[in-house]
Amino acid sequence: ECLGPNGEEWRRREQTSNMDPAPSRPTWSRQIEFTLAGIGCAVGLGNVWRFPYLCYRSGGGAFLVPYLLMLVVLGIPLLYMELTVGQYTRRGPVHALTSVCPLLKGVGMASVAISFIMCTYYNVVITWALYYLFNSFQDPLPWHSCNNTWNTPNCTIYRTNDSDTYTASQEFFRYRMLEQTNGVEDAGVLRWELFLILILSWILIYFCIFKGIKSTGKVVYFTALFPYIILIALLINNVQLPGAMAGIRFFIIPEWHRLLDETVWVNAAAQIFNSIGIGFGSLLAMSSYNSFNNNVLKDTLTIAIINSLTSILAGFVIFSAFGYMSHLQRVDVDKLAVDGPGLVFVIYPQAFSTMPVSQLWAVLFFFMLLCLGLDSEFAMVEVMVTSLMDEFYRPLIKFFKRKELFVLAVCAVAFLFGIPCVMQVGIYVFQLMDHYTAIVSIMFLAFFEILATCWCYGVKRLSDNLEEMTGKKANIYFRFCWLIVAPVLITVLLVFSVIQFTPARYGNYVFPQWAQGVGWVIALASIIWIPLGAIHTLWVLPGSLMEKLKLSITPFALNEKSDDKKTDMLPAVSVIGSDWTSRLSTSSTEKDLHQTYF
Repeated sequence: ECLGPNGEEWRRREQTSNMDPAPSRPTWSRQIEFTLAGIGCAVGLGNVWRFPYLCYRSGGGAFLVPYLLMLVVLGIPLLYMELTVGQYTRRGPVHALTSVCPLLKGVGMASVAISFIMCTYYNVVITWALYYLFNSFQDPLPWHSCNNTWNTPNCTIYRTNDSDTYTASQEFFRYRMLEQTNGVEDAGVLRWELFLILILSWILIYFCIFKGIKSTGKVVYFTALFPYIILIALLINNVQLPGAMAGIRFFIIPEWHRLLDETVWVNAAAQIFNSIGIGFGSLLAMSSYNSFNNNVLKDTLTIAIINSLTSILAGFVIFSAFGYMSHLQRVDVDKLAVDGPGLVFVIYPQAFSTMPVSQLWAVLFFFMLLCLGLDSEFAMVEVMVTSLMDEFYRPLIKFFKRKELFVLAVCAVAFLFGIPCVMQVGIYVFQLMDHYTAIVSIMFLAFFEILATCWCYGVKRLSDNLEEMTGKKANIYFRFCWLIVAPVLITVLLVFSVIQFTPARYGNYVFPQWAQGVGWVIALASIIWIPLGAIHTLWVLPGSLMEKLKLSITPFALNEKSDDKKTDMLPAVSVIGSDWTSRLSTSSTEKDLHQTYF
């Protein structure tokens, strides 16, 4: 657990810090474990579900153009920014953002909130994957035919032009697994099979993270690498199927007129944020366990590029199956019925049922979904655990006695919030939460995180921090993206996402007004922390309103406020003014502050 050339001195600072009641922060046993954990966090179900779905809905290849552009000008620079902040401060998102810009410390709280909200319903997708995995051992596969008790008279093996018919795969998803009601107005009853599998999925999550990075670091060797074996095997199989090339052509050949639709650009940016995990705090929290001198740029490029390549690889796998299904159903690829999670739980299983050795491919595919889901899920839970342990270490350990019991409590609470998603109304609850969390909230969160780090904390300080850790400043490309490109672009995207906002829907079902209101409450559950954090900062800082405002955008000002009662090492915050701000602008003073606080 080497902490670099200054490791012993770094550990001494942490242990003697008046601010940190917790023992010295652990680090990854090997740096490759963080890289794999970062890849596992970024590469998740969104790569094989959300990315192909958004690509399909946006005209196939037309989506790839804004997606790759957003990766270069937003994804890589902002991931570099987050990993730098996490590694330098060695704290979770709440403490890290509090240090960077006290006025916007609520951004860190919002990151924790959005990660917790997402982990409650994201685990339901893992539950569905486990359900399909258990059913994949049957011969024939239960979604192969219409001769089952749950099938309706409108069931058909292949989709027809009749809008009142459903495929066997659709009916298995709707009437066997979900037993879904006709709308969010009808809650139905608890689906006990899914309820028990949800318990199982949370047990799996718990044992992945209960020892912190010591258990996570070992699990990722398998969960981060195994999915690639399956994806490559599936691709080799799929390209040999009749019609596969039609689906691949749809995937890679753009419909250029679709680029004039601003929704395509907003979806591309949202996918970058969701897939890489920018704004969720997961990678920031994980990087806080890095050694101080770790090469941040190497990890940034590795995680971001592998994540996008995985999405594109999954796109080839999924769209080759689309082409195969369009060949069987004798319809164009863009006429297939695809919406939301139905992409991997309806279309792809339907393709499996007609393949040779269908049970084997089904088992491998849904086991791959399980591995992908576990990586992303325990990263989101880890954000909550890390942030609470950073803030309340002593009272939490005093109450729970062991960290493992505290992690168990977090998992139990998240499990309880996920129960509505395993009722018969669950698919509507899932779609509502996903729409208002993964699209609406994340745009606001990303905007304020960029504002706090790039403009309030400053590109120069961030670059100096990098030089202190790695010996090299950020190059002009990253500084330009941080200072101008990312703030301007995310502002434009935020405006367009608000102007072009569309209410949540599931298939042809549009949620009623009261449900849309509930969706906005879910979105506000994370966004509200940003103004609340700003109000609290201005409340606790001393001085006049102008002095409060000046201090609120001064890095480490709140740290000094909480520390001035405990030590006389630094001047009191009440006398900090323009001289304090000017001294902060020098790298050497920042280094002294960093050594004192962290």
